[in-house]
Amino acid sequence: MIFLDLRSGETSLPDPALLERAAQATLDLQAALDADLTLVLTEDEQVRELNRLYRGVDASTDVLAFPAGEPDPETGRLYLGDVILSVQRAASQAAAGGHSLEAELQLLVVHGVLHLLGHDHAGGEDKARMWAAQSEVLEHLGISPAIVHE
Repeated sequence: MIFLDLRSGETSLPDPALLERAAQATLDLQAALDADLTLVLTEDEQVRELNRLYRGVDASTDVLAFPAGEPDPETGRLYLGDVILSVQRAASQAAAGGHSLEAELQLLVVHGVLHLLGHDHAGGEDKARMWAAQSEVLEHLGISPAIVHE
């Protein structure tokens, strides 16, 4: 199950079903086990604070992923973790890239879920694998992988 936590004051957010679909497509195409995760849409300042607390980086970013990988004590289902998205940063990146907020948020969901599944883009080979997986999911969703930014 994909849980959605809307903490953003933004009033023009896309249909939550689009974001849930992006997360589920990522799980399906990566042959992940049936698992739960949470998508949190929040303000830039909260993302900056989380980035500072947990990564030691005092700056905002577009997406953070906090893997859990443990069974939920109530249901026994695997809980992959949380994907935290800055709606303000996503809107800014969408405007700069000339595409919709919906497409940008779906890209960030896919990116974050791939991190929960163990993908990384720190090194050349790892980055190539992650970008290939990300492109596959975006194409499946009907989104051009050309929107990807570094």
